[in-house]
Amino acid sequence: MVDQQARTGGDRRPTEIPAIRWEEPPEGPVLVLLDQTRLPAEEVELVCTDAAALVEAIRSLAVRGAPLLGIAGAYGVALAAARGFDVAEAARSLEEARPTAVNLSVGVRRAQAAHQAALARTGDPTAAAVAALAAARALHQEDAEASARMAAHGLTLLDELLSGGGHRILTHCNTGSLVSGGEGTAFAVALAAHRAGRLRRLWVDETRPLLQGARLTAYEAARSGMGYTLLTDNAAGSLFAAGEVDAVLVGADRIAADGSVANKVGSYPLAVLARYHHVPFIVVAPLTTVDPNTPDGTSIEVEQRPGFEVTEVTAPQAAGAGGGIPVAPLGTQAYNPAFDVTPPELVTAIVTEEGAVSPVTAEALAELCARSAAGAPQSSG
Repeated sequence: MVDQQARTGGDRRPTEIPAIRWEEPPEGPVLVLLDQTRLPAEEVELVCTDAAALVEAIRSLAVRGAPLLGIAGAYGVALAAARGFDVAEAARSLEEARPTAVNLSVGVRRAQAAHQAALARTGDPTAAAVAALAAARALHQEDAEASARMAAHGLTLLDELLSGGGHRILTHCNTGSLVSGGEGTAFAVALAAHRAGRLRRLWVDETRPLLQGARLTAYEAARSGMGYTLLTDNAAGSLFAAGEVDAVLVGADRIAADGSVANKVGSYPLAVLARYHHVPFIVVAPLTTVDPNTPDGTSIEVEQRPGFEVTEVTAPQAAGAGGGIPVAPLGTQAYNPAFDVTPPELVTAIVTEEGAVSPVTAEALAELCARSAAGAPQSSG
């Protein structure tokens, strides 16, 4: 079950707005989400009391972004366990909520494995629920730490690739604190550049059809005091042609073993533009986004979203109020993939918490993952 609570944002900075948190009121544990479909018009919290409510929140994009989906999936398993629901069924429905985002299944499986191990060891459902929650909290903390390390590695890479220090960065979709346990992925790198006095301009793609750039990235940039400019997705080409882009920074929802990157639809055209104009195209994502079981880009399942997201426009404050404003004739068919796939040869570098891979090859990516799994020292390049 989901309840909604509106609250005023005041002057809080983005990192102080909890995108997700676990609470334990007297009536039982709940998972509280910042409803991202209502931003930037208002800050509304969704209170989930079961995994089914969380699944709906994930599908509606109230909670979104690869790292945060992993965290949410883990908490969803913990919630099912704590509330006495069927954990295996909850895990299955959570994993299926958004098929492209591999972090979601990683988080679900991690909490489920902790639950199963504790149950096998103790036979106590309460102890198993505690173990699942501990696994979710650990993942949450690890993601926050990974975010900070990605920001540092990404800024180092930008300084190596670009001269002058006045970076003009183009980004797509939303990759800030709203999608992470920390300050994000690609946005965290831009934020680090801003804090270091090396960000001249953040170009923000609006990101059609659901406007995550206009609604969310601009919202976070404004609250962080960053110099930013919003543009329509199809204006990016003119920016490149004018020489106004020094680097493209995007996140990822799944990275295949060969380095192919699935990200919000519209990322692939930016990679093509960047290659033509000799501009670095950099992907920033935690290692949990790398899926060694997906061999290449053609093997990535791309989520298809409902057509009405394209044929209608819904104002954030009207979300859930019963439909949007039609912008196409009734009955119009719409092609609405949530993601596209960029081949590794168009990716300048993949930045993770363990360092950057460049050039992007299957061998380099596998080596980085192996080094991380073995607990080797981190590298910045």
